[in-house]
Amino acid sequence: MKPDVLGVIGLGAMGGSLAWHAVRAGVERVVGYTPVPAEGAAALKAGAITELVGDPQSVVLRSDLVVLAAPPAANLQLLGKLEQQIKQQKTLCTDLTSVKLAVVRKAAALGLDRFFAGSHPLTGTDGSGFQAAGAVKYREAVVYVTPLPEGEAAAREIADFWASVLEAAPVFCDAADHDRMLAWTSHLPQVVASALAATLARLGPKAVTYGPGARDTTRLAASSPEMWRDILLLNREAVLEALAGMEDELGTLRSLLSASSAAELLGWLEKGRTWRRRLSE
Repeated sequence: MKPDVLGVIGLGAMGGSLAWHAVRAGVERVVGYTPVPAEGAAALKAGAITELVGDPQSVVLRSDLVVLAAPPAANLQLLGKLEQQIKQQKTLCTDLTSVKLAVVRKAAALGLDRFFAGSHPLTGTDGSGFQAAGAVKYREAVVYVTPLPEGEAAAREIADFWASVLEAAPVFCDAADHDRMLAWTSHLPQVVASALAATLARLGPKAVTYGPGARDTTRLAASSPEMWRDILLLNREAVLEALAGMEDELGTLRSLLSASSAAELLGWLEKGRTWRRRLSE
């Protein structure tokens, strides 16, 4: 679907980029809301939205499709606040939260099956706010679409929006399967980067220049702490499982170093190199 009026609630890096891309794709009206006045003014001035309104309810009342692009916990709250307007206007709605099961369960409990499906585009940036909008590229990005139990029709419409307007590649996915997969492929890398950054901040040598190894490995640690707090708590069980796997590997490394096991250490390092090289193929 190509909406006549697209609503975007949250105009940070993800929401601002989505709104901007939609305008450039020919969506005539893109209505935006953000609780940060300077962010809204910047989005309007840049042409990323065509109209700025003062509350989320007004976005729903004006739109054919609404995208919730606030932080994860805020998106959950917004579903409850906007339930009546969504049903009244029969407005399609999706979100950009990278944890899907909690969102899908909340929408289903509110009876939004006919109007809602979750979305998670596999794209982003460690920047935040509208100043980082434009760094997020949706074209050709994989977007997981997670239907509600009785929401296949809404999910198809929302998947078509991703494909036809933003030229992304939507893939249908069960919400629970999505969260288990992302715990390993996204959330674990984030916490490893944050843990390394915290360790270097606490114990690393002072007044030194860090090279590309430390800079590249800790890049994700520059991401929004508030957003990642929400993600990790909402996907707590799956992340704990992934952390246990990581701790096993660190335990193996500690044992090999303690025993000066050169051959085994070489094999351990080779296993990681082989996996990483295959990822780049």
